Amino acid sequence: MTTIAATALMTFVAESKGETRANPLLQPWTAPHASVPFDKITPADYEDAIIEGINRQKQEIAAIVNQRSVPTFENTIAALDRSGRDLDLATLALSNLEHANGDTVLMNMMTRVTPLLSQMEADIMLNERLFDRIKQVYDRRDQLTDLTPEQMRLLTETYRSFANNGAMLKGDDREKYRKLMSELSDLNVKFAQNVTNEMKSSANRIFITEAETAGLPESIKEAAREEAREAMLAEGKMYDGSYLFTLFMPSYSPFMKYSSNRPLREKLYRMYNSRNQGGEFDNTQVLKDIANVRLEVAQLLGKKNFAEYQLQSTMAANPEGVYSLLNQLREAYTAPMKAEIAEIEEFARKTEGPDFKLMPWDYSYWADKLKNERYAFNDEDMKPYFELNNTIDGVFGLATRLYGYTFKPNKDIPVYHPDAAAYDVVGPDGKVLGVLYTDFYYRPGKAPGAWMTEFRTETKDDEGNRTVPLISIVMNFSKPVGDKPVLLTPYEVETFLHEFGHALHGLSSEATYQSLSGTNVYHDFVELPSQFNENFLTQKKFLDTFAKHYQTGKKMPQSLIDRFIKASQFGAAYACMRQLNFGFLDMAYHTQEEPMRASASIADFENKALEPVRIFDMVEGSLISPSFAHIFSGGYASGYYGYKWAEVLDADAFAAFKENGIFDKNTAEKFRKLLQAGGTVDPMELYVQFRGKQPTVDALLERDGIKPAKKK
Repeated sequence: MTTIAATALMTFVAESKGETRANPLLQPWTAPHASVPFDKITPADYEDAIIEGINRQKQEIAAIVNQRSVPTFENTIAALDRSGRDLDLATLALSNLEHANGDTVLMNMMTRVTPLLSQMEADIMLNERLFDRIKQVYDRRDQLTDLTPEQMRLLTETYRSFANNGAMLKGDDREKYRKLMSELSDLNVKFAQNVTNEMKSSANRIFITEAETAGLPESIKEAAREEAREAMLAEGKMYDGSYLFTLFMPSYSPFMKYSSNRPLREKLYRMYNSRNQGGEFDNTQVLKDIANVRLEVAQLLGKKNFAEYQLQSTMAANPEGVYSLLNQLREAYTAPMKAEIAEIEEFARKTEGPDFKLMPWDYSYWADKLKNERYAFNDEDMKPYFELNNTIDGVFGLATRLYGYTFKPNKDIPVYHPDAAAYDVVGPDGKVLGVLYTDFYYRPGKAPGAWMTEFRTETKDDEGNRTVPLISIVMNFSKPVGDKPVLLTPYEVETFLHEFGHALHGLSSEATYQSLSGTNVYHDFVELPSQFNENFLTQKKFLDTFAKHYQTGKKMPQSLIDRFIKASQFGAAYACMRQLNFGFLDMAYHTQEEPMRASASIADFENKALEPVRIFDMVEGSLISPSFAHIFSGGYASGYYGYKWAEVLDADAFAAFKENGIFDKNTAEKFRKLLQAGGTVDPMELYVQFRGKQPTVDALLERDGIKPAKKK
């Protein structure tokens, strides 16, 4: 059993002074709560620690397979779960920083270590003596009456994981599987890095003049002016008074929503949707290679396609289960979506003329205009109430009101970037649940979007002592300009709530074993805690706790919230169909039963895949696939449907809070038990324990305004 405080420490020769220097990643972590010693780590330490971590896990696996004792749960299943802790910690630290900082040195390092990590994973999964011991324990499972439900779950999931990852292959097929998984890992990294590098390319930005800023709110202009100033300064140029817009969401999204300059909207849209096609960061062949290798892996393991293979350990269970959900939603939302598009186009024609045809780059702009006219609402109306510091207090306060958690800044915990901060998270019993790192601001090189991740997973040792989790949430909010406050859009607050829900899942965990801890759950269950949190954005009782006008201090009026709800429902059908676009495309790639030819047209493939859920006609040169990181490098292959699956769950779950009161302690305590369980219980069983019944789509359709809400 290896811990952070392993005594066999590896030392390295320091470049300076000729002194020996112990790698801080491989020493006991002495910062508060044994948090990551970011203040002591040099870039080279990550790679060295990963290499040493691999060596240590090899020794741990050898100790398991070489023992003469009869295989038991403790000496085989639990020992395997506890192996590789040093490797996990070093790998999480490197991969998270590479994503958050976009540092070229770390990106190159990740490229070098990925094959080693893939080889190590394959060595474990294809270790015949190890699998033989696992199988011996699994075959006697009915006799192991002393195992707890969590231990039985770990045994079952461990056996299933090995069986699904090549352990039952024989002869040459084992080596073939090993090579395929190594190749796939390299391709995943290449795809992800191409996406990141393309996003920050200087070719993917536009400088515009004052005359071209028509329609843009002053706050957006200020941020764009500062972006331009910083970019020109970095290039050694004098600032010329222009404005810079990029493809990152804090820049791209408001431009598409507010700019009245249609040609520039089209230009930026085409830039965004033509990413990673041709040039240095081309992903068109990479994605074909990924799809083909996945297919080969699935067929090697006896499945028709990758989706059939990948969906074995999910709530959906198989491709038919996924398509059942997707088609049910398609049938419910297609007609409302078409009605929305027709309304928006007709509205735009009042200004643009009778021949105007709504195009994809027009949707956000004209939908916002119509919402503003119909409901006297746009996102800018809510921004003054969402000052960042108040919003942080409000989002954290949600966990306080529901679960009794408190968040205390701890400046003694080292952070990886000046923008990041660390908090002690304290449970209702006064004990520290874990550490939460926050990293809110956009910076050049940082990966786009928002995410939750972890630097260490919660576990317990043999005596029940808990190792607290180290959880991180990362955003891309605009930085403050001068002394002006950061004001968030409702979408950004929703994103914050979403990632915070993931964080609470990791922080709340009360599992014993790492494999079942926190967010280590089925892919189509993992989004429930995050999307559940988003529901509070429309609840005045919650908003009153923090949403106060940054100048007047007045609370957000109910009339504005009502307009926001109506406006959100107006676009709900379009938003759902857009998600179904991604879901159908994902399944199209992964239900193929023949490999894609090198000459195959990605445009033709997309066109066919999206036909059942088409919103707009295909725009030449605009594709989703080459930058679709979720499915080609982000772990959502055959799993993008999970967002809609989780929406069904989260709407149904929040209905329980609406029935009993959004801060009802009994309901919240039931939901906290769901968060604490992690993957220790089958997710449907866990959900029924909370809700008392299986979920239906009814609550989602009511929330989206697709069907009338039931009268109380």
